[in-house]
Amino acid sequence: MTEGLFEEAIVRARAKFVAMAATFSLGVFNDNFYKQAVLLVAVGMGRPDMQGYVLALFTLPFIVFAAPAGWLADRFSKRTVVMGAKAVEVAAMLAGAVGICTGHWWLIFTMLGLMGLQAACFSPALNGSIPELYPATYVAKANAILRIFITVAILSGTAAAGFALDRTGMGWFGLARGPLTVALIVIAVAVVGLLVSCGVPKLPAAAPAVKFPWTGPADSIRQLAEIRKDPPLAIAIYADVFIWFVGSLQILLINPLGLLQFKLSSSVTSFLIVAELGGIAIGGLLGSRLVKGPRWHRPVILSGIIFSLLMMTLIAVPYLPASARHTTVFVLIAAIGVAGGVFLIPVESFIQVRAAPEHKGAVLAATNFVVFIGIMLSGFLANMFNAAWQPTTSFCLSGLLSLLMVGWLYVRFKREELK
Repeated sequence: MTEGLFEEAIVRARAKFVAMAATFSLGVFNDNFYKQAVLLVAVGMGRPDMQGYVLALFTLPFIVFAAPAGWLADRFSKRTVVMGAKAVEVAAMLAGAVGICTGHWWLIFTMLGLMGLQAACFSPALNGSIPELYPATYVAKANAILRIFITVAILSGTAAAGFALDRTGMGWFGLARGPLTVALIVIAVAVVGLLVSCGVPKLPAAAPAVKFPWTGPADSIRQLAEIRKDPPLAIAIYADVFIWFVGSLQILLINPLGLLQFKLSSSVTSFLIVAELGGIAIGGLLGSRLVKGPRWHRPVILSGIIFSLLMMTLIAVPYLPASARHTTVFVLIAAIGVAGGVFLIPVESFIQVRAAPEHKGAVLAATNFVVFIGIMLSGFLANMFNAAWQPTTSFCLSGLLSLLMVGWLYVRFKREELK
């Protein structure tokens, strides 16, 4: 493909992808805004263990419905899947709005489960559309650009949650102003997202004859067993599981780190998460430029080592002068995010390109299946860490585990490189 035709293809793809990316970003904002608000409420009540349960409930649909979500992405037009997912989001946010205003946790949990379901259905459709629209050589860059917009949505959602909850006084119907603000925002964003999804282009189904995976999780396990026949793809999926597991664990440690160990406000604690996610966006751009050719994994491994060592460094922060602690925490958390972004984007781009077009939705859904098992387990590990140690100590232990995993990935990648 000549340079002119290549650029023309990129422009055409970008025009088609804007509505999909915008719809997804609005959903990501709502997910993170509401979830962070719930986590802050739980920690503020002296129940940091609730974080693990909240995370488990949100991730469960990714595990149970991973195979059907992949089937939807392959069987139907992605526009149909996206609009259906956004309709579910509106219903979820109505339940969640009532729940957070009234303090009924069963409504909050219902909302989180529904949001997990819609996100599980949306994810394979979105990620599968990138290699359908863009040339293979541009997928990593497209992912990095998309990651920036998604990160902005996560950042703004996470930061806004703290500010919304910090509002004091009583609002309409005698409800506390903070939770009421959260409720109004999530409903408004969900409705806007549904309207924007109408602009998603209607592409033909990738595999309209594919059969429904009636066995659910068992089908995902069979798909993962099939993926093992392609060792480079399997190793990339292991790496993806690792980075999401550790990243999720970090988020669950950051809230107690800010609120309980360093006595920060809800809004400032949310900005710790913003610092990490902003770093991920920067790291994603760096990763898309550093990673080229068959040895794409080498910068990934180096970033994983740096990522692990930075986590271990946090254990020293409480021993610094009081005036330097908060700044040091922000800098270290942001640096961890940069290293994580350099690791994440190349790994996920390789998975998207490597998977066969007719099975792309199934492969991405199976990847989600195992990734979210890791995320769910991170919630239980976070509960154990938060019960036993200060968050800075827990970060150090997480860094040690991370370093061991990076070493294992290095051995596996090296073995494949020598073949």
